[in-house]
Order: sequence, then structure tokens, then C-alpha cells
Amino acid sequence: MDPVLSEFEAFVRTRTPALLRSAYLLTGDQHLAEDLVQSALARTHRSWDRLHHSGNAEAYTRKVMYHLQVSWWRRRRVAESMPGDLPETSGGDSAPDHAQQTALRVTLRNALTKLSAKQRAVLVLRFFEDRTESEAADLLGVTVGTVKSQTSKALAKLRSVAPELAELYVLGGSTR
Repeated sequence: MDPVLSEFEAFVRTRTPALLRSAYLLTGDQHLAEDLVQSALARTHRSWDRLHHSGNAEAYTRKVMYHLQVSWWRRRRVAESMPGDLPETSGGDSAPDHAQQTALRVTLRNALTKLSAKQRAVLVLRFFEDRTESEAADLLGVTVGTVKSQTSKALAKLRSVAPELAELYVLGGSTR
């Protein structure tokens, strides 16, 4: 087998779960997340010859995901729903309270459905991906001011629709 193709297959196997988690948070739907990751990986594959040497394949794939998601928003305005479950993360030594974790997940999922797709993407980039405002703006192809305003609006909406999530979005205050 071609070693370059083998490297791409290894990249897909190891990074797809993390890419799917990010895509799910961006789209709010497991099937749309899978489509988004598949489309991004297809574009990554086309550029793999230059990417596999640079070590920037995951960053490139994530940027493609964000750009695809933004272009999908611009093309269609469809009512959103979040029927799937958030993919589980692996690892961790402590055993969390599953009932509390499930209640938190359901509350968060319901609260995220109240946000626009752009607001959800900004929150994913800023707080899940831990990106700066300028990085998020660059990835989404918008201004820093748009990222700031969408973050502010999204956090305000989360505070009003799900005050029980206060400990999760305290970080969204002026700490950054």
C-alpha cells in the first residue's frame, strides 16, 4: 500500500471521533455532523500530498469544516432540531454521576437548540475548541466584531433559557 495513503487512513481513523464531536456541536445533528466530517475529509484527501508533510492536516480539516458549515448556513435556513445524542468522549479516571451528567447533557442540548447556527458555531470555536476571537473570526470568515456580538448574544440567550447551566458559561464572561 502507498505510504501516503496509509498515513491518510491513519489520520482518518485517529481523528474522526474528535472531528465528529466538533461537527455535532456545530450542526446539532449527528447525521449532519457525519456529512460535514465526510465532506471535510474528502477535501483534506485532495490536499493530502502537501498536508502530510506539514503536520497541519487536522487544522486544515477543521478549517474546512467551519467553512463548509458557514456556506451551508448561507444556502439554507431550515428549522433545526437536535435528535441525536452527543458523542461520548473516551478516557478519564473518575466516574461521574451519570444521572447528573445526563440531565446536564439534555439541558445543554435543549438550550443549544434555542441558538442560531452561527451563535452555536461561535460558542463551539470559542469555548469547546478554545479559540481566540480572531481565530474564530478567521475560521468562520467573519469579523472579530461579529464573533464578539454573536458570543454575547448566545451567552445571554443561554442565561435566559437555561439558568441552571450558569457554571458552564461563567467562562464566557470577561475572563478572555
